Amino acid sequence: MHRSAFVLVTCLLLTIGRTNATAQRQGTSKSVILFEGARLIVGDGRGPIENSAFLVENDRFSRVGTKGALQIPEGATRVDLTGKTVIPALIDAHSHIGYMKNLTSGSQNYTRENILDHMYRFAYFGVAASQAMGTDFGVLPYQIRDELLAGKYPDAARFLTAGRGLSPIDEISPTNMRHAAYVVTTEEGARASVGELAAQKVKIVKTWVDDRGGSVKKLTPDLYRAIIDEAHKHNMRVAVHATGLADAKELLRAGIDIFAHMISDVDDELVALFKQHPNTAVLSALGGPRRAIYAPWLNPPHSLVAETVSAEQIKRLQGRFPERSPDALKRAQDAWDRLARGIAKLNAAGVKIGVGTDGGGQQGDQFIGWTMHTELENMVAAGITPAQVIVAATRNSAEILGLDDLGMIAPGKSADFVVLDANPLDDITNTRRIGNVYLRGRQIDRAKLRAGWTGRP
Repeated sequence: MHRSAFVLVTCLLLTIGRTNATAQRQGTSKSVILFEGARLIVGDGRGPIENSAFLVENDRFSRVGTKGALQIPEGATRVDLTGKTVIPALIDAHSHIGYMKNLTSGSQNYTRENILDHMYRFAYFGVAASQAMGTDFGVLPYQIRDELLAGKYPDAARFLTAGRGLSPIDEISPTNMRHAAYVVTTEEGARASVGELAAQKVKIVKTWVDDRGGSVKKLTPDLYRAIIDEAHKHNMRVAVHATGLADAKELLRAGIDIFAHMISDVDDELVALFKQHPNTAVLSALGGPRRAIYAPWLNPPHSLVAETVSAEQIKRLQGRFPERSPDALKRAQDAWDRLARGIAKLNAAGVKIGVGTDGGGQQGDQFIGWTMHTELENMVAAGITPAQVIVAATRNSAEILGLDDLGMIAPGKSADFVVLDANPLDDITNTRRIGNVYLRGRQIDRAKLRAGWTGRP
């Protein structure tokens, strides 16, 4: 061999060797796993693939089909999922991370340790990502967002942040979750605040348009129009807390992108406005109203609740829900009935619906991760089919949040999925019968997480 060719080949071999050694040290050596035999719900609304097979190469789905029909690379590891059901990992598109810690809630709990604990809880429940809606502050949320996206904490769900929300001054108090929000008083100030969020690579801006029963002077249309306009200039979307019917109509006319909660009532004019704005989505967040009238998982506590929530928290919630006063129970039932009719009507009209829980809020009764599963049950109770609900909690929520690599089991997507011991198309509460959770192609250690919370191996 010519000396120059010999030197070139030697250098290439040394480079490849160093690259492989580095990959092995970093845990990135090539992994190929074939999962076969499960009922596979891919997340796009089509019927399940029975006796399925799908291939995961490193952290991505590479092939999806039926058992025996896929060409399998030599040396692939096989995992038999016969009798199981597989769904895409869920996505909670509306939460408030870092505030709740046992019986306390507040900014004093907003630490790296507590935020990560919440993201571990999401992962334990089969949730791949959660969007914190406007109650974050400082540089910490952006740091954790980027670290999780880079895979630094493989057993944790992705933390997505809207940073600081934009709020009228009446909404802000040192003791609530809007304590660090940008105060919006002028159009120029609103635009500048949106620009600061854009510099932090925030995808969604959160704002509030609600008079809180007459106790708050809400954001005016000229100010929220400026927020929406400036966000769109930066290719950002705007999510709003606005449950009033009249406000919802004006926000649709202004070009709002996401309603962070279900609207309190729905009429034909609202449906027509949604049809004129087909890119506007609604997140469910039905948990609060339904929990007031229906919480059978509290007495006795469901095993997943007992594994992840302190006995003190469970006892407190047992004393609060469901409502016992006849008048309060009647009001709660009426509110739930309106919400249920409304979300069913929007769903029938083809409005894009995603799933948000509002979990982690200051009331302390929306347990991180667990309420994602009760939210699915609430949506079915409202008249949406289990198949549609699974799409809402996976593909739709991913699209609403701009997560191109999540939400479906399809080639090229991140290998985030949940192995269930029963079929949620038969009974949506079967999403709670979790066998294993995989994030980025890796099975998370649920037993280790559970031991950390319960103190039992």
